[in-house]
Amino acid sequence: MTTAAPTALQRLLRLSLISQISIGLVLGVALALIAPGATSSVALFGDLFIAALKSVAPVLVFVLVTAAIASHEHGQPTHVRPILMLYVIGTLAAALVAVIASFAFPTTLVLNAPAATGTPPAGILVVLKNLLLSAVTNPFKALMEANFIGILAWAIALGMVLRHANAATRAMLNDLADAVSSIVHVVIRFAPLGIFGLVAATLGDSGLDALLGYGRLLLIIVGSMLFVALVVNPLIVFWKIRKNPYPLVLTCLRESAVTAFFTRSSAANIPVNMELCKRMGLHEDTYSISIPLGATVNMAGAAITISVMTLAAAHTLGMQVDILTALLLCIVSSFAAAGVSGVAGGSLLLIPMATSLFGISNDVAMQIVAIGFVISVVQDSTETALNSSTDVVLTAAGCAAASGEPLNLDFD
Repeated sequence: MTTAAPTALQRLLRLSLISQISIGLVLGVALALIAPGATSSVALFGDLFIAALKSVAPVLVFVLVTAAIASHEHGQPTHVRPILMLYVIGTLAAALVAVIASFAFPTTLVLNAPAATGTPPAGILVVLKNLLLSAVTNPFKALMEANFIGILAWAIALGMVLRHANAATRAMLNDLADAVSSIVHVVIRFAPLGIFGLVAATLGDSGLDALLGYGRLLLIIVGSMLFVALVVNPLIVFWKIRKNPYPLVLTCLRESAVTAFFTRSSAANIPVNMELCKRMGLHEDTYSISIPLGATVNMAGAAITISVMTLAAAHTLGMQVDILTALLLCIVSSFAAAGVSGVAGGSLLLIPMATSLFGISNDVAMQIVAIGFVISVVQDSTETALNSSTDVVLTAAGCAAASGEPLNLDFD
């Protein structure tokens, strides 16, 4: 008895997920070029994919962290603290790269854009205060608003208390975590369709023409981000594991940065990163905390955006920036980036806080913010891709350095 030849759909479904995503990306570009008027009809696929990721991410983090801590055996090590140090080092290094690039290629802007709307924070203390208040918010409010600092705080507290619960309760938590993880796996399987809709909708946007006027600014921002992704991050990984870092770095760029680029939300990419860490064989008690925490505080891309845009404003106004002020900007932009919400455009409203270091008026600063929103189609997408993929890169480096075990990078 002969077996029927597989249909085109069956052959497509047998491909690896990243191959399916690549096909979705190519089809999205083709549709935008051939029939730009039809892109709005497929944008729903992208909207549904992002909405599904955002809806499942808070529940996933809450349940997974609670179950991991409740089941944690006393004396078993976790590696969150060294990973947090890597987050700090990576963000500071990214800010320094941005400052050096801005001095090497000074950029001036035409400030004729209308002031952007929104209320920027008054200072770094306000950002830190908001972070602390987020940690003690109502747990149900934290889940509804996807406040991952609050979610982590409650999940850790509940997990610590439930470590003393009976075995049946802890087993139920583990079953619940497995169930939510299964739902996440189903959502991620729809990534190719979601990417198709997102690419088509993005390229079909007529606003892309406006990017040409800010090409130099975009080149500095994107170039700095690429330098961090392909040079700085590999150096940090090599320092930790003393092995060729590029297999890990390129895997994370392929598996995490692609979806983050089009979702433009670190929070929405948490389920993708969790799944990637699981396939790598990383320590679950570690990545279940470091990944959602990284989506909130590990913001190398945001530090670059804030630094470059701030120095562009200073150069536009003819200000001379000394080395000490530039170094202070690195520190301020790094700490400010840690307070960026994991949503699209979150870093832009922190620019006025950084420009205040140079005495730049809020009116001018908000025009810089408006320019940021013009270029955000590329800037914010690249920023999120760097932020999110770096979460996995540094988590994997920290876990590998602590355990001494090789990473599993051999998967589709």
